[in-house]
Amino acid sequence: MSDSHSTQSFETVAIHAGNTADPLTGAVVPPIYQVSTYKQDGVGGLRGGYEYSRSANPTRTALEENLAALEGGRRGLAFASGLAAEDCLLRTLLAPGDHVVIPNDAYGGTFRLFAKVVSRWGVEWSVADTSDPEAVRAALTDRTKAIWVETPSNPLLGITDIAAVAQIARDAGVRLVVDNTFASPYLQQPLALGADVVVHSMTKYMGGHSDVVGGALVVNDAELGEELAYHQNAMGAVAGPFDAWLVLRGIKTLAVRMDRHSENATKVTEMLTRHARVSRVLYPGLPEHPGHEIAAKQMRSFGGMVSFQVDGGEEAAVEVCNRAKLFTLGESLGGVESLIEHPGRMTHASVVGSALEVPADLVRLSVGIESADDLIADLQQALG
Repeated sequence: MSDSHSTQSFETVAIHAGNTADPLTGAVVPPIYQVSTYKQDGVGGLRGGYEYSRSANPTRTALEENLAALEGGRRGLAFASGLAAEDCLLRTLLAPGDHVVIPNDAYGGTFRLFAKVVSRWGVEWSVADTSDPEAVRAALTDRTKAIWVETPSNPLLGITDIAAVAQIARDAGVRLVVDNTFASPYLQQPLALGADVVVHSMTKYMGGHSDVVGGALVVNDAELGEELAYHQNAMGAVAGPFDAWLVLRGIKTLAVRMDRHSENATKVTEMLTRHARVSRVLYPGLPEHPGHEIAAKQMRSFGGMVSFQVDGGEEAAVEVCNRAKLFTLGESLGGVESLIEHPGRMTHASVVGSALEVPADLVRLSVGIESADDLIADLQQALG
């Protein structure tokens, strides 16, 4: 993290880190350098270190500097998608014969990457309830190289004590990876709690407007940062300049958006907990949530994601999704508009039959920044 931003508040850093005025024109927003290659001043005479945009691009550099500052890290890297970031990380950290502990609740695409892709080249994995530090410790083997955590988790909103698991990782000499997508760096900063790597799908809250796909890695270890950058260039799944520019634009309003997401989600949750057709509400802001105290300790607020279970089983849950009008039926999350989905048939279809299978009667909400009253009215009519 740049020293110039180390004492500034998050809101200031989000707007200014990496966003240096253009030296040619004074433009206050970094230009979109929609370019593939760069003129060299003689062989090897690079201007600013730029030679080819897979290796580096000024717009992407601005975003990567911003990402590092937001997470309090030394190195940020921007990718074409969240899964591209995860793939680069796994192929940097792991070799055939290595083992990873993964959570019992996680994004379906992450599980698919481990179960169907990484496992084919000899990496083993096992599942643990990461909300229980001792379960994580028990899952370690002498071949474990990494512990993978989502907190809050997707879609059951489980909470992992990052500091406690980080201590277990340090004791064992393994890396702790935290997917911080649901919280965003505004609500939670895993590196400060002892994590080694932070992962983001920038498609979600970072971009914030459902108009860009991207991924990110942030680390504190300079050597690991160099290794990741080498693999990023060698593998090539980098964020394009326009995508990087869109995420930079979204990040400038991240703090105010997350405040509204959290406020609206709290109001929606209050209604759901009282509704006769709702059997269970999953939200870390609820005092009865098993991870509430830890979430209150390591998060600024509780975020915009809410899941709930419906009386009547799977078909009843699907019916609620289909009846919603203001909540858009769709995958993804974190945009300004509210989304509703059925994880079992949509985002988490890949985990059916595994230890990560989600309840069939589960509905997941990404609560947007519309009027909370309108959102509540829509859910009430959808529930009937």
